[in-house]
Amino acid sequence: MPRRPSLRLRHPLLRNTSFRRFFLGRLLSLVGDAVIPSALALAVLAATGGSASALALVLGCAMVPRLVLLPLGGVIADRFNPRTVALTTDLVRCAGQLFVAFELLSGKPELWHIAAAEAIGGAASAFAMPTLAPLIVGIVGEQDRQAANSTLGIVRSATLAGGPALAGLLVLTAGPGWAFVLDSASFAVSAALLATLRLHRVPATAEDRRSLRSDLVEGWHEVRSRGWYWTSLVAHATWNGAAAVFATLGPAIAVKELGGNGAWIVIAQAGAVGLLLGSLLSGRARPRRPVLTGNLALTTYVLPLGLLALHAPAPAVAAASGVALAGLGFFNPLWQTAVQAAVPAAVLARVTSYDWLLSLAAMPLGYVLAPLAADAWGEATPLWIAAAAVAVTCAGTAFVPGVRAFTHPTRTGGGEDAAGVRPASTPARRP
Repeated sequence: MPRRPSLRLRHPLLRNTSFRRFFLGRLLSLVGDAVIPSALALAVLAATGGSASALALVLGCAMVPRLVLLPLGGVIADRFNPRTVALTTDLVRCAGQLFVAFELLSGKPELWHIAAAEAIGGAASAFAMPTLAPLIVGIVGEQDRQAANSTLGIVRSATLAGGPALAGLLVLTAGPGWAFVLDSASFAVSAALLATLRLHRVPATAEDRRSLRSDLVEGWHEVRSRGWYWTSLVAHATWNGAAAVFATLGPAIAVKELGGNGAWIVIAQAGAVGLLLGSLLSGRARPRRPVLTGNLALTTYVLPLGLLALHAPAPAVAAASGVALAGLGFFNPLWQTAVQAAVPAAVLARVTSYDWLLSLAAMPLGYVLAPLAADAWGEATPLWIAAAAVAVTCAGTAFVPGVRAFTHPTRTGGGEDAAGVRPASTPARRP
């Protein structure tokens, strides 16, 4: 009997030159980006004498343009070659981070200069983020996409786990300015590698290009027309809002009730390790119903939220955090692969831009509401509310027929796949 080729031998990293180049560029960008949050916070606080409001201003300058421009970024990535869009945004972010590096290395940084550069970088990221799915579809065959998505998830998890340590090393030994030099260089190399890629993509025809409003409406219609998709987006946005509640209240509870700063470090590190392990597991998993399985994996976030509300011992909260983040790491490649297979390539960037928009918008909402609710009703109340919301929305998708029916798309000769959605190869009039 013929032996089935191993997953290792079929991995796109081993047999797809374009994916290897894309992977290397993505790896370098993620390493550079992983050091920036800590380095930026320390740099702004040092430049302003410890002003938390100044740091909030800079962070807001990066977040607001990203949220506002994400739907437009999806339109641009669908209208034009996503490789060109991604390359251009890499060059813009390279220049912006290099400017911040010069400001910090000069010894006399201006707050508004840094804020303006971060705003430009946030705007550029709004155009870059929707290109990820079309790039994967353009360079990786359908049979290899889950392995590719899992590999990218593993790299992202690893850089998130090691980023703060690398940032601390750079800041303590060379200063925060060099962290921005590293990030700028990573974007430059990523752009150079993107320039060598060739995508399998059918260019849009003149009649496909309509007004901006029509493109935005069409993208939103594609989201609304898929019950499995928009109901899952509600669950994912709720999960992100709950994660913001946990991140806002968790450190204070850990320091006051669970053993001090070390307790929170252990909890955070357990989550990072869990995220990495979940991504590793997802590369080999082939659940028949990937959307349902992934959404149910997200419900494990109820565990750390509830244990933190109960002021359980730090090891228990850490273990629960590891399990919950493993669920997230497991979920992400399943979801990305399902969306890339089921959504037509012509609207993939617009559909995924709405996914990004809802996910990112939910987190600031959690950051704002968590301390207000804690002041009004105590720290446990917002944690229990967040836990209940995650349980209802994530597990509740099991009651959505489209979620239950969605299986790994298998081409049938007709115009619809097993989930009742158009296959990606079918022309159209991408959480």
